[in-house]
Amino acid sequence: MTSDHDRPHHDAELRARRASSFGAHASAYAEHRPDYPVEAVRWALKPVSSPTQLNVLDLAAGTGKLTGVLMTEGHRVTAVEPDEDMLSELCRRHGNVRALPGSAERIPLPDHAVDAVLVGQAFHWFDQERAMPEIARVLRRGGVLAGLWNERDHAVGWVADFAEITRSSVSSIGAAVDVMPPHPEFGEYEVAEFKYSFPRTAESLVETVRTHSCALVIAEEEREALTERMLDFLRSHPETSHGEFEFPITTHGKRTVRR
Repeated sequence: MTSDHDRPHHDAELRARRASSFGAHASAYAEHRPDYPVEAVRWALKPVSSPTQLNVLDLAAGTGKLTGVLMTEGHRVTAVEPDEDMLSELCRRHGNVRALPGSAERIPLPDHAVDAVLVGQAFHWFDQERAMPEIARVLRRGGVLAGLWNERDHAVGWVADFAEITRSSVSSIGAAVDVMPPHPEFGEYEVAEFKYSFPRTAESLVETVRTHSCALVIAEEEREALTERMLDFLRSHPETSHGEFEFPITTHGKRTVRR
């Protein structure tokens, strides 16, 4: 689950470290990050929905959070992921999917190979100038490109307060959907939001935050202080202090159609 604190820092070296920080924690990422609401995935594919299966590219697929939803919906999925450890975890969890090493800047597919390109939680890490024409190359005309981001629901008071205390020394702020730039090969963008939640305890929510890049790249001393701060907060609030609770999420979507 990304957040304001999971977006790239302006420093190029730090940004690169954050972007490559997930692989060493692939198992924890797979266990503690939320899936995507099926309504958001259906919305993302709506411009090309049909009675038949779609050929969908899950680009920067990570451990397969989005891949799993697409497969459950009956689509033919190709998962492309640059990190070897993340891709291995994806294959372990979704053994029947076509999984390939590759990146948004170098997609290992032929021209016009897919009906849709979906990106979950990752578009903000791409080199936009290289990624957009490469995505256009593999996407058929009339196909859809969509980005999805799971964000903490800041409209809920305690969630907004929790977000503040989870900031680390490398946290940065920006709007996730703003990272998808206009491009002459694509039409106008549409945006949507979907309310979602997933079950957590105080301890497992802390583990979720610890899979964010803003927690992965900091020094161990700061990370332990962050962990203690989060646990103190969650154990002191009635919504989160006893057993399992639903953690509120807003899933943001942004889609466009290939000209």
